[in-house]
This record gives sequence, C-alpha cells and structure tokens, in this order.
Amino acid sequence: MTSSDVEWKETDVPPPPAFLESRAIPIDMPSYTTLKFSIDPATIAITNDGVVRYVVIASRAGGATNALYEGVRCSSEEVRTYARFNNGKWDEATNLEWKRYRLIPTSYVTRLTYQGLCRGHAPQLSVQETVQLLRKPVREVE
Repeated sequence: MTSSDVEWKETDVPPPPAFLESRAIPIDMPSYTTLKFSIDPATIAITNDGVVRYVVIASRAGGATNALYEGVRCSSEEVRTYARFNNGKWDEATNLEWKRYRLIPTSYVTRLTYQGLCRGHAPQLSVQETVQLLRKPVREVE
C-alpha cells in the first residue's frame, strides 16, 4: 500500500442513475458465459477521486434483467457495488467494501476495465473517450 492509498478518500456517492437497457453497450465476454453483461454509457461518470461509476446490466436470454451500480478504482484494481436493481427498484448494497476484481473468476469487471474503463492504472481522460473505447475496444492479438 502506498502513501497515496492511505490518504485516498472516496467522494460522496450519488444515488444510482436511471438506466436503459436499449442503449447499453455489450461487454465482450467468453462464449461459455450464460449471462450477458452490458453497460449503459449514459450512466458512466469519472470522479475527482479516480473512481469510474456506472450501471452494468446482467440479463439472460428470455429472463429477468438485473443491474448493478458500481464503482471501479483503476489505480488499485478494485470494484465496489453501491446498489442492486431488482424487481423494478434499487436496493442499497449491504457490503460496501472494495474488492480486487482480478481475483474474481470470469469477472465482467476485469473485461470492462480492459475494454475501456481504465487505461492501465488510471481512468480514461473523459467519459466520451471511455464510451468510444467501449463501443470499439482495442483487441489484443492472441
């Protein structure tokens, strides 16, 4: 942990923004993943504390849609869930601790950060740049 991590403090978190599944951008996931994940570009915010907040939508073919209001700290590779959308309403998350997203198997958050939320250990310079990258992610040569 660096001295900047010790001194870091998250800004006040606004309430979850409204989202629309119809404008969501798909997150590139492995073909074996049964859930489809997408992010509503209108919900992305990059804050002064270095957190990128957004609404991610999880859906199954022909099934119910759920959403999460989350924040990512690119600098520490952590994610935090603020609220969950179920049955037409937002419920505040009960466990508000930061978690390392690279330790979560098949994490959509890891994919999302590579697809455009982060540039290394920092957020993108603007929401507009983030949305452009999410729409046309740079593919690594395998």
